[in-house]
Amino acid sequence: MELKKGIQVKVISGKDKGKTGEILEINKKLQKVKIKSINMIKKHLKPTKENKGGIISKENYVHQSNIKNLEQTKKNKKIVGKK
Repeated sequence: MELKKGIQVKVISGKDKGKTGEILEINKKLQKVKIKSINMIKKHLKPTKENKGGIISKENYVHQSNIKNLEQTKKNKKIVGKK
């Protein structure tokens, strides 16, 4: 599957099954992808000079086998429709 930063994908398994989002980050070594507003986790931060600290929500990685490329399926449907 061809994955690039910024394309639309759909989650096909896991707790966020059925949700769609945009790819923010790709880790090719671990075969994982970070998707906007998918697989949200709570992170506890210590206060520093720059940061106030507290609990923040951020995206976590999802394995690339658990997502489907929506842009690729749109292209395939157009080709099938022309035949």
